[in-house]
Amino acid sequence: MNILEEIVGHKKDEVKKLKKKYSLLSFEEMEFFEKPALKLKNFIPSDSLGIIAEIKKASPSKGIIRGEFNHLKIAETYFSENVSAISVLTDENFFKGNINFLKDIAVIKQRPLLRKDFIIDEHQVYESKGAGADIILLISEILSKQQIQEFTCAAKELGMDVLLELHSKEQLSKIDFELNTIIGINNRNLEDFSVSLETTKQISSEIPSEVLIISESGIHNKENINFLRKTKINAILVGEHLMSSENISESLKQLKEWCLVES
Repeated sequence: MNILEEIVGHKKDEVKKLKKKYSLLSFEEMEFFEKPALKLKNFIPSDSLGIIAEIKKASPSKGIIRGEFNHLKIAETYFSENVSAISVLTDENFFKGNINFLKDIAVIKQRPLLRKDFIIDEHQVYESKGAGADIILLISEILSKQQIQEFTCAAKELGMDVLLELHSKEQLSKIDFELNTIIGINNRNLEDFSVSLETTKQISSEIPSEVLIISESGIHNKENINFLRKTKINAILVGEHLMSSENISESLKQLKEWCLVES
């Protein structure tokens, strides 16, 4: 059993509890459910790679990444630097996240918020909207083709975008690119947790040009960005590099400089 399978097993138990506590209709009473979602494509710059900056306290592979952790202060820093979007980890058991992080940040939202969790049920889609998410993450490896389509359609009916993430070319056959127009390519190998930016290069070449492509994981320095700028991507998702920084604001300013498209 790899870590993703372990997480999904735990997530199934969480979803059972969620369904006992909430009906789909009850999510409609939540604070943000009726508020229009922000569209990611409206915040991707034309002269630079977009940056989705992540709020992540811990991970299964690294443990605690940021000891002094204040999700609101981090979000305020990200907003002040005009990132394209903020990714908020809401998984508690493996990433030390919380759905309340998303709700808190949604109150001061200036850019789209991505709920980053392991969504395996429609209840989580509705919960995401009620908690203030503009985008949800769907992970191709843990979903069937039918589930991808169902959850994507549910999200779109609620006005949200979907970031569909995959880790290998084998997942491409599941994807309807007319439906899923935002694709995340995760450079992390799910078997051994090794990271290679070649994954983005190889998979992005197979994706239609009209699709918004985001490279995820293993992005730490200028060399990484220079490599990725030569691929078909439109944006990057960066978590650990920013979360482990002593000065998030300065690290983000530097990252933005690296992302500028050379004329």
